[in-house]
Order: sequence, then C-alpha cells, then structure tokens
Amino acid sequence: MPTALVTGVAGFIGSNLADALLERDYEVIGIDNLETGQRSNLDRLKTNNAFTFSEGDIRNRGDVESVIEGVDYVFHQAAVPSVPRSVDDPVTSTEANCTGTAVVLDVARKAGVENVVVASSSSVYGSSEKLPKVETMPTKPESPYALSKYYAEQLAMQCSELYDIETVALRYFNIFGPHQDPGGNYAAVIPKFIGLMLAGERPVIYGDGNQSRDFTYIDNAVQANILAAERDVSGEVFNVACGGRRTINELVETLNEKLGTELDPIYDDPRPGDVRHSNADISKAKTKLGYDPSVDFEDGVERTISSLQATEQN
Repeated sequence: MPTALVTGVAGFIGSNLADALLERDYEVIGIDNLETGQRSNLDRLKTNNAFTFSEGDIRNRGDVESVIEGVDYVFHQAAVPSVPRSVDDPVTSTEANCTGTAVVLDVARKAGVENVVVASSSSVYGSSEKLPKVETMPTKPESPYALSKYYAEQLAMQCSELYDIETVALRYFNIFGPHQDPGGNYAAVIPKFIGLMLAGERPVIYGDGNQSRDFTYIDNAVQANILAAERDVSGEVFNVACGGRRTINELVETLNEKLGTELDPIYDDPRPGDVRHSNADISKAKTKLGYDPSVDFEDGVERTISSLQATEQN
C-alpha cells in the first residue's frame, strides 16, 4: 500500500485529492497550518483510519520532517493562494510558496521520497494574447503569486536534475468544485458568485466581464495529480485544464440559468495582476500522462451548486 503526504490537506484541492487517494487505498498523511485551509475539510477525512493529520507549517523544517517517514509520494498543494492577496501581501505569499516549497523538496529528497508533484498555476504565463497556452511558451509572471508559483515549479524541475528524486509540476487553470470556500475577499470566482447569487445578491465583476478562463472541475485536477505521481514523467511541467474557455459574463449567465435567478452583475475596476485570458493546450498531458478530463464545465457547475446548497442546509 503506497503512502502519500498531502501538504495543504485542509485546503480545497488538498482535501479533494486526499479523498481520492484514500479511495485508491493509499495511506494518506496530511499537513496544514490551517491559515487558509478549513478544519471542516478534515472532518470527512478523519473518519478513515488510513488518514493521519498533523497541524504544521511547511516553512518549518521540523514540521515537514515529522511527517515524511515512509512516504512514497508527496503531493505539494500547500500555498497562500490568490493573485489579489499576493498583491496586498507579497511577503507572506513569497515565504509560503517559495520557501515552503524549497523546504518540502529538500526534506523529501533527503528522506528518499520517490516523487513530488508540485502545484503550479496558469498565472505563470501572464497576459500574452497568444492562445491556447502551451508549456513551451515563454512565461511572464505578473503578480507576486504568479512569480512564486513559477519559482516553485522551476525549483522542482531543478531538484530532479540535481538529486535522485522525481518531480512533476502541474499548472492549474482555474480549478473549482465542492469544498471550495465561497467567502472572503479572496474567494475564487465560481464559489463566490454561487454563494452571492444563492443569497439573492448581485456578483461583482472586476473589469468588463469579457476576460475569459479555462475553468477546470476539481476531479480533473485530482486525476492529473495521481497520474503525474504514478507515471514516469519526471522533470516535466503540464497544463491541467479542460482546453476551453468562458468569459466571466458567460459564467454569470450560466449561473443565472442553473440557479433560476435573474441577477445582473455589478462592474468594478479591473484588479492589478489579473490575467485577461486563460486557455490551455492540454495535448501534452493527454499524451504523456493519459490525462482525460472527466467532468466538463456545465456538469462541474451543477455539482458545485449542489454541494454549496447542501452545505447551507446543514
């Protein structure tokens, strides 16, 4: 039975990934400092005897060393997320995403871990008008968050070259789904809009709403992580997306349709650091990983709405 360490396990992606690993009969160890993760995401995981949780910070070497023994795979999801948050507080984002990644990689390679899968971001591409984004394109990080993610993935690639450890980096494109926090100033757009519209409130769009995103349901990101760990693809970077795009205006239209509402958005000034368009070429992931997105945008939105409605009722 393989053993996996999931950093940021109380977060949205980390907790969903831990769920899937447990279903595949992994032993799962989770670590999280609970600064951005949710304790509620741990409740369902703790019902499984194959799951162990440790409250700790990836910037603290001792915390990581305490959970690394016997680990085969590390899924490094821990980060301070959000472009706007990083613009407001670049120091914290840099410390967590850069120093934290360096600590995880160094502890993992000294402990003899087989493979580390590092979460990166589509934001590393910047606002180049060329679409779709291909892994071989030049990168242009335009926010502290994007820069920190680029550093994290490149550090992982360098680690595979210098040491006897396999590493893979996944560039996530706007992942969404159940257990994603809809509240707060830095909440992701889909859960935030659903939460507001369920309450009868108009969503706020920063800019003209014609900016587009390759929205990717969480199950697809989980699939990519497991494939990246189990396949022989060390030293590679992959886009994780669905290969399509929708504008934020189209997102509001879709949510109105699914929710049975007629709420017009409020438009505000664009936010610094936000990328105008995001759309991925996923051919490399399909070819080398066997990646095949299993949940499309429409189905993913419906599942996310159902999850948030169920949460509100409990």
